[in-house]
Amino acid sequence: MALTASTMLPLGTKAPDFNLPEVVSGKGTSLSTFADKKALLVMFICRHCPFVKHIQKELVQLGKDYFTSDLAIVAISANDAKNYPDDAPESLQAFATEQGLNFTLCYDESQETAKAYTAACTPDFFVFDDQRQLVYRGQLDDSRPSNGKPVTGADLRAAIEAVLAGKPVTGEQKPSVGCNIKWKPGNQPSYFG
Repeated sequence: MALTASTMLPLGTKAPDFNLPEVVSGKGTSLSTFADKKALLVMFICRHCPFVKHIQKELVQLGKDYFTSDLAIVAISANDAKNYPDDAPESLQAFATEQGLNFTLCYDESQETAKAYTAACTPDFFVFDDQRQLVYRGQLDDSRPSNGKPVTGADLRAAIEAVLAGKPVTGEQKPSVGCNIKWKPGNQPSYFG
């Protein structure tokens, strides 16, 4: 594991489109799947990462809290399943069922979607407005597995609430930190390392 921070994709960036299979239903998922929602949260997660495990209850709670709101949530796992079988689609399907996820969880086998978003770590969060322009990228909150701070989701929730209220999101955004995305051998993006 290499401790890795978000790349902090420039604010205002248009959400890159994707077409990925949802791990529970197998249905194709793209930006148009969420066209009726005012805001979109794209998060890159996986099953085995201790940073994701540290916040997984809050991720489940986010899904519950915003289920009837105008926020769409899609989680994407892009880790190399050959070398990290916990992050293979079948394992992710079990994870989604065990955790009771009520948001979409996709698998990015080619890792091209992760590259398009310049995702670097798990977890990595991106919030887009109704024009699908990036208004937030960064951490869930200040909690880390070893710092003793409570998991609150404060930073991400503040951004989501601002977008849903039609207000600007603060420009002061701290990068997320976690395990690096497990790139397939020879598939590492130029921004990695």
